Amino acid sequence: MTDSAVGGPTLPQERRLVTAIPGPASLERLDRKKAYVADGVGTTLPVFVVAAGGGVLVDVDGNSLIDLGSGIAVTSVGNAAPAVTRNVHAQVDAFTHTCFMVTPYDGYVDVCAALAELTPGDHAKKTALFNSGAEAVENAVKIARVATGKDAVVVFDHAYHGRTNLTMAMTAKNMPYKNGFGPFAGEVYRAPMSYPLRDGLSGEDAARRAIDVIDKQVGAANLACIVIEPIQGEGGFVVPAPGFLPALAAWAAANDVVFIADEIQSGFCRTGDWFASDHEGVVPDMITTAKGIAGGLPLAGVTGRAELMDSVHVGGLGGTYGGNPVACAAALGAIEEMKDGALHVRARELGDRMHARLEAIAVDHDVIAEIRGRGAMMAIELCAPGTTDPDPARTAAVAAYCHQHGVVTLTCGTWGNVFRFLPPLSISDALLDEAFDVVAEAFAATA
Repeated sequence: MTDSAVGGPTLPQERRLVTAIPGPASLERLDRKKAYVADGVGTTLPVFVVAAGGGVLVDVDGNSLIDLGSGIAVTSVGNAAPAVTRNVHAQVDAFTHTCFMVTPYDGYVDVCAALAELTPGDHAKKTALFNSGAEAVENAVKIARVATGKDAVVVFDHAYHGRTNLTMAMTAKNMPYKNGFGPFAGEVYRAPMSYPLRDGLSGEDAARRAIDVIDKQVGAANLACIVIEPIQGEGGFVVPAPGFLPALAAWAAANDVVFIADEIQSGFCRTGDWFASDHEGVVPDMITTAKGIAGGLPLAGVTGRAELMDSVHVGGLGGTYGGNPVACAAALGAIEEMKDGALHVRARELGDRMHARLEAIAVDHDVIAEIRGRGAMMAIELCAPGTTDPDPARTAAVAAYCHQHGVVTLTCGTWGNVFRFLPPLSISDALLDEAFDVVAEAFAATA
């Protein structure tokens, strides 16, 4: 894949370090950030970016960093992909806002039509558009409650669903997402997730365990919906054992429970399919999307069975900026890039390449307890050798080395001991290989 095969400004696709990381110009801007930005807004790598494209981020000091994060799975088509920027420029020239609830426009409807086509299942579907993943999840729960007349919500260990009050209740991890922000919304219950490294269960056995907890602690008669990430994101890229998701979906269908797939991080070609649910043929009743949907602009959606979506009274769904016309234009451009570039196929190629590199690293570093993921959503979990005891200190040390040597990496996991690799699907093979050369060096340097 060439530098320009999938969009972005024409930037040299290279790792280039001209200063320490962060450099002096970034450090000056960090002082200004400290003066004006709330301390609660943190940064993983404190460099100020001035340009990005393909697989690189260029900072204010002239350093060119290899991007293995995609803004947390957002810029899957690359930064400033041609179809995205073309559509955005045209829409900005036309108008930036009317509020769809006041005077509608084609872009919103076009995105909803695209989601009906692309999301799993051939049933009639409708969509409501919002601004963020948390908004999408919250509205999916609202819809499920109205449609079923029931209140309870089941989520899973290690889940992440957002930072609003309801979605904080649905999120499993305390720090930094929940600590001090309670009390949280009620009627949210947690079931055990299938986590093969830690439970050793088959998907069917893990599903039986989860359903037993749901039956005993909640009861299907009270349960509006199950909300689950087909591959967990912040929780550590936990891939459930085969059979787990289909068994839960079948139980939900048999018990008048809405099955909601949170595909905010895993959707839009990231896992080698258009959606992670496709891998086992799971057809959710509703699916939430955001992140990769719009090439970097804020947009989210809830797509579901038409009868579910239409159960809410007129005016019950919406928001001032939901489905903003510029964001919708960007989404249509991003979907065009994904289709034209067959980016679900490219994600598989990148996944195979990353998996091979990580296997080679693991041969010499038994701190790597597991390599997991699918497509270009890949992770490694670090544990004390021969155990499943998390090793967040080694994880932090490896991440720091990568950052200092010009590779943007992200960590995650309930214990902070997981690396997640989310390169733009526009990255070249050569650049990806160079990034993993640095990852290998990082493990050797911190052993």
